[in-house]
Amino acid sequence: MSFERCVGQLTLPEFRAHLRQGRIAIQTGPVSWQLSCSLPDVAQALHGLYAAHPYTLDPEFADYHVALRTPGNLRRWLRPQVQFWIDDQAPFEPLPRDQAPAMLEWGLNWSLAASAHQWLTLHAASLEREGHVVILPAPPGSGKSTLCAALALRGWRLLSDELTLIDPECLQALALARPVNLKNASIDLIRRFEPSARWAPEAYDTQKGRVTHLAPPAEAVARMHEPGQPRWIVFPRYEAGAEPLLSPRSKVATFTHFAENAFNYSILGELGFDTVARLVDQCACYDFRYSRLEDALEVFEWLLQPDGDLGDGGDGGDAGND
Repeated sequence: MSFERCVGQLTLPEFRAHLRQGRIAIQTGPVSWQLSCSLPDVAQALHGLYAAHPYTLDPEFADYHVALRTPGNLRRWLRPQVQFWIDDQAPFEPLPRDQAPAMLEWGLNWSLAASAHQWLTLHAASLEREGHVVILPAPPGSGKSTLCAALALRGWRLLSDELTLIDPECLQALALARPVNLKNASIDLIRRFEPSARWAPEAYDTQKGRVTHLAPPAEAVARMHEPGQPRWIVFPRYEAGAEPLLSPRSKVATFTHFAENAFNYSILGELGFDTVARLVDQCACYDFRYSRLEDALEVFEWLLQPDGDLGDGGDGGDAGND
C-alpha cells in the first residue's frame, strides 16, 4: 500500500468526492484511517488540517474504517445531528450537526484509546527536540494543549496533543502528528501567537465550550515516522499572573498519575506496570507553573541545555518499587 501523495495535492472538490465515496485513507504516523463522510464542512476541515499528510485511495488494508453520518430520522430537519461510526458501529451518542469536524477528531482519539493496545497509551501531549521527548500530562484546564501548540509552533516537533503512544519494548514515543485540540480563550491566544496557522472551523456550545483544531506543522508530519526517546515528564499548570516555576516532582507521584490515567494501563497488566515504571525511571519529572507563553518557551529552551535538568524527583528508589 502506497502513501506517496499528500492530501494538499488534491483540490478540495477532488478530496470531497473521495471522502464522500469512502475511498480515501490518510496516514498519521503508524496508523492509517479510511474515512467516509458527505458533509462539506468536514471535508473542508480535513483538507486543511491534513494537507501535509500522505494518503492513498482504495487501500487493501487500513487500521481503522471511520465514517460520520447524519441520522436518518426527523432530526435531519429539526436540530440536525451527526454520528461517529467505526467498523459499522456507533460507539457513542450523536452530537449537534455543527460539531461534526470536532466530533471526527474526538472519535479518532477514542478509537485509538479503545483499541491500540500494542502500545501504552497515555493521556498526554508529547513533543521532540534534538532527539529528546518531553511528555506533558495534565488534567483539563491545565493549559497543556496551549503549551503544546506554542512549542510545536516554535521549533519543537509535535508528536501528539492528546494521546502519547509508548512502545513497551524500547520506550520510544511514537508520532501521530495530528491536529491540536484547543478551546475557549486558548484559541484566541494561539491565533495571536501565530497568525499564519491553519485551523478547522470552530464549534460552539460543546461540552468543552468553544473548540477548534490547529493543523500540525508540515515538518512534524514529514517526520511522523521518526520516534523519540522520552527525557522529561512535565506537568504544566496555567495560573493567571504567575511567574514561571519549574520544580522537581516525585517519581512515585508521576507513576501513580500514569497508572490512573493511561488509557490501557490495566488492560496491559504486568506489561503496563513495567512500561510505566521504566518510563518514569528514565525521565526527569517536573511540575511547571506558568502564565505567559514566552516565559514557558524560555524554560523549555533551558531544559535543552547540558546542565538544564534540575535532577530527578528523588524518591530513594525506582518508581515502580516504591
